[in-house]
Amino acid sequence: MIEANAAAPRPQEGMVGKQLRARTLWGDAWRRLRRHQVAMAGAAILIFFILAAFLGPLVYKTSPETLDYTAILVPPLSPGHLLGTDELGRDLLARCMVGGRISLSVGFVAMLIAVSLGTLVGAVSGFIGGAADNALMRLTDLFLSLPVLPVLLLTVYLFRVPVTKALGPETGIFVIVVVMIGTLAWMSTARIVRATFLSLKQKEFVEAAVSIGVSRSAIMFRHILPNALSPIIVAATLEIGAAIITESTLSFLGVGFPPDTPTWGRLVTDGAQFLQAASWLAFVPAALIFLTVLSINFLGDGLRDALDPRQRR
Repeated sequence: MIEANAAAPRPQEGMVGKQLRARTLWGDAWRRLRRHQVAMAGAAILIFFILAAFLGPLVYKTSPETLDYTAILVPPLSPGHLLGTDELGRDLLARCMVGGRISLSVGFVAMLIAVSLGTLVGAVSGFIGGAADNALMRLTDLFLSLPVLPVLLLTVYLFRVPVTKALGPETGIFVIVVVMIGTLAWMSTARIVRATFLSLKQKEFVEAAVSIGVSRSAIMFRHILPNALSPIIVAATLEIGAAIITESTLSFLGVGFPPDTPTWGRLVTDGAQFLQAASWLAFVPAALIFLTVLSINFLGDGLRDALDPRQRR
């Protein structure tokens, strides 16, 4: 009887061992992120805006292009128009949903371009080193010295006509804007990835991979890159907010999407003409831009803290 009790594991020790075996790096990061209230609030706001932009028109059936001359400049919270109407009687909520779809798409696609370029340049620079590292870092410094907004304005003016003729007005401007924003925003990601690769390639698991004959490309992309995903994810969240602000700036200046395309920046531009008579026309889309970028920044800060291995216990 005594021997049977001694052989059986104690319930508390077994439970603790099970918890320790179940712990992973990403599981711990998720638990820390859930405790970060500001980051979770930012994630909730961002998810709500994404669902409202892409699924909202399926529920809110009012067309953003329908003209109602009997309801011109109707204030918010009016019957049938939750956020009011513009100078032509078009529903502002419906136009904000369509504009959010475009602005968020620009942010995410431009982020993918910037993060992909930055990760590739930073990985090659940090892993190979030597002359390749020096050349790629000088290229990064060159792109950092470029004034982003003037280059974007010049590119739109030069390529608007041929690209829109080939792809259409909205698709052509979308391609120009996202490609240029992504091309001019990869430098910070490249520097972060380079620093991470310089640190990780000195670790023991890389030396073990080299000793058993693993190829350099496999070491770079299968062993080091997965361990560098944490700063890349954080950089990606911040790039989304920067891309949305840049697109809104272009639309506000009148060189982005066509005037009949209701992006958030275009809505702010159109509403700025009625600040005294109908201030909500500019305030509502501006508030949407502000809340979206703020929520993305909060989420990025939470991810940075959650993915920090020094906070893992």
